[in-house]
Amino acid sequence: MPKLKQSQIRRLDKLLEMREGYVLDFSNRTFSEFFEDEFGFDIYHEKYDLHGGSKAKRLRALIEAEEGPVVASVVQKLWLWRLASKGKAPVADEDDLWIQGLIAHLQTSGSAPLVQSLVSTAKILDFDTVTRDLNRTLETAQSDPESAITSACSTLESVCRSVLLELGLELPKKRDISSLFRAVREPLKLSPARTDMHPDILGDVQKILTGLGTLVEGVGALRTHAGDAHGREKGFVRIDSRVAGLAVHSAITAALFLIQTWQKHYPATDLHEH
Repeated sequence: MPKLKQSQIRRLDKLLEMREGYVLDFSNRTFSEFFEDEFGFDIYHEKYDLHGGSKAKRLRALIEAEEGPVVASVVQKLWLWRLASKGKAPVADEDDLWIQGLIAHLQTSGSAPLVQSLVSTAKILDFDTVTRDLNRTLETAQSDPESAITSACSTLESVCRSVLLELGLELPKKRDISSLFRAVREPLKLSPARTDMHPDILGDVQKILTGLGTLVEGVGALRTHAGDAHGREKGFVRIDSRVAGLAVHSAITAALFLIQTWQKHYPATDLHEH
């Protein structure tokens, strides 16, 4: 279940108009139909009676009871409902940016399988720097998307550096993520030029490996152009938190794949902290 600060809960209450037990302009009937149609479950089930029977209290109980990705989907759908509501005042840009950031935070909280897989794998392998970078990424995904992008790139860099050092290979002269990834690609047998596969899947796998390189380069480029590694000039325009969330998830996916590939090719090699 996601852990939200009281300040986050109060702001969410305000944006979803959860006053006096209400939620937006839902009636009891439309509130029930909304959850049944969109998510296939009964919001009036007894599990959501934790704080009382009103719509707002049931929604708060759901936020406490369900996992982060589920809560993220609920908040996103409710926000889209608010945006589509007629006769209401326009939504402020800062409110939309905040709630999109909250959604991105919820998507990576709780027991999201992808995130938990990388966290547990990094701990097993004693990749201490990987774990630290990942924790920083998740902590800032909502409040500071620029920092989250920088940390996401650092997570990938930490994995590549750790693999190279474990193999006794020199780090490339240029230590950016693109150079580090190219340095580990051959030892991990991830070159798009490899041909040691069944002809039926050869072309497909080559495309995926090419895409992996493009993904890594994209995260690195986004860090350069939108991250906080190089400071923020006057008039800096903040990146959309949805794009930041995509970069974070992409980096986690790539990092997990690299670690799992290491385990496959070097199962007997002890890994040490770097």
